[in-house]
Amino acid sequence: MSTIDSGHYGDGVARRTKRLWTDEEKRSICFQTAAPGVSVAQVARRYSVNANLIFKWLRDPRFAPNPAEMSSPAVEHGFLPVEIVAGPTKPQAAPVADNQIEIDLAGGHRMRISGGYDPEALARLIRGLTV
Repeated sequence: MSTIDSGHYGDGVARRTKRLWTDEEKRSICFQTAAPGVSVAQVARRYSVNANLIFKWLRDPRFAPNPAEMSSPAVEHGFLPVEIVAGPTKPQAAPVADNQIEIDLAGGHRMRISGGYDPEALARLIRGLTV
């Protein structure tokens, strides 16, 4: 006999719904695990996902990062335009424009990327800045 889930426990606590990841999101998440010094657990926490799920994706050739791409000299020396601007000493909430992301790095540095960008080139830039 099957039961129908009402969406919450009898004690009033809501159940978590299952997150469906697109293939592109899985590839992007798996790519981030290939950065030097980055663990699967760190990436899993970033996306609030169990590390075992990422390990499962990494075993799938559709999502696992290609080692040849990671070590290619053309990939290693790709650069993005970067502008370093003086900012306030205390973080302030700024309005977020469409197609803009902000990344807080170690040491209090913040990257702000606007417009279109290549996620793989951005990942390489972040790896280079955090080494």
